[in-house]
Order: sequence, then C-alpha cells, then structure tokens
Amino acid sequence: MARKAFLVDAILFDLDGTLIDSTPGVFKAWATFAKDYDLNAEEVAHATHGRRLYDTLKEFCKIQDETILKAEIVRFEQEVIDGGPVVLPGALDLLGKLALEMGHRWTIVTSSSRVYAPAAISKCDIPVPQVGYITSDDVHQGKPHPAPYLAGAAKCGIDPKLKKCLVVEDAPSGLFSGHAAHATTLAVCTSHPRESIQKSGANPDYIVKDLTRVSVQWLADLGMIEVSVDESQE
Repeated sequence: MARKAFLVDAILFDLDGTLIDSTPGVFKAWATFAKDYDLNAEEVAHATHGRRLYDTLKEFCKIQDETILKAEIVRFEQEVIDGGPVVLPGALDLLGKLALEMGHRWTIVTSSSRVYAPAAISKCDIPVPQVGYITSDDVHQGKPHPAPYLAGAAKCGIDPKLKKCLVVEDAPSGLFSGHAAHATTLAVCTSHPRESIQKSGANPDYIVKDLTRVSVQWLADLGMIEVSVDESQE
C-alpha cells in the first residue's frame, strides 16, 4: 500500500467531479447548448471541464450580452441539476469527519454559480461548510486562475503564503488553480484517468483513485490536519 501522510492547515474541495458526479447532467446540458449554438457537445464538454460557465459560454457560445449570459448560465445549470448529480465514493465519510471535528478548516471552491451550488449540495446531502463556500460569483477570475482557491483559503482564515492548504480536485484546470494559489494539490481520478492527469502538466503532489483513499485526523496539539492518502492503483 502506497500510503503517505502529511500535515495541512485547511482543505479546499472542488465540487463537481470531486465530491459529486454530475457528468450525465453536464453532457445533457452541453447536448442542448450544442444544438442551440452549433457546437460539438462532447468536445466542448471535455474542453471546459472545471471552468466557470461564465467564461466557457462566452468563449464557445460567443455570448457577450451580460443579461443573456446570466440567463443561459441558469438554464445550463438547471439541466445539470435535472440530470441527477450523485455523491462520489468516500465524500460523505470524509466531509462528515471534517464537519464534526474540523469545521472551520475546510470549504468547497466550485466553478458553479451561487444558484447551482446550494441546490447540488442539498440534492447530494453533502455537509455545508461551517465557513461557507466559494462560487463562481464570488471571484472575478475562475480556475485555472488562483483567485478561487485564494478566496477559499481566506474563508478558512488561512494565508496560503504562510500556511499550508490542500486543494482536492479532479480537473487539470483546478489543479493549476491550486498550484497557483500556493497549495498542495491532490488529484482524484473520478473524471479523468490517472494518465490524462499526469500528461496534463498539472503536476499534482498526490494522485488517488477516489476519496475512499483519503483519511483525515485533527491533531489538536499542533492545530493542524493530518491527511493520509493511499496512492496505490489497485
């Protein structure tokens, strides 16, 4: 077993693809938008994974009007919710322990909007972070820019230049964002194969199959979280 342990001050989780699987809804939404905007749904879905709809709809659908853009984000995200997101393996156990023992030291940093995020969190019965969470509406620049994870660290009262944050992500864009925010990064292979993550150039510090391979322990004497990961590929 390739298990490693390390210490961090806070843990910042991506949402879609990391804590929940919204893939069916995402592909359903892109299929709809592909018809409306003459796109290749599969290609766009893969190219935009982990990024803000605000950015991707502007880029691929060529939407410039802010009112139309906001309405299309709502329409897209409703299709994703209607597609039935489900919690991914290990997420509830891990978040449950964090919420019970380390409530102020973890949060969620999502590229989705403040409309979608609470709906998806509620639908999947995920604990709501004690400190709140970061959505695409809370930052001026989305992943792979560091702004989302810097904002997430601030939610936990952490300055990532002085203390250690762990970013947990499934997508290269999010891993790039985490690195740029001075965080240690952990990739879960829940939406991208290990080989794809390794070839992306995102260079995560750790890679695991899913969150069943991650455990946490609060070290009260140090005021830090011990994270243990199993990087074996079995």
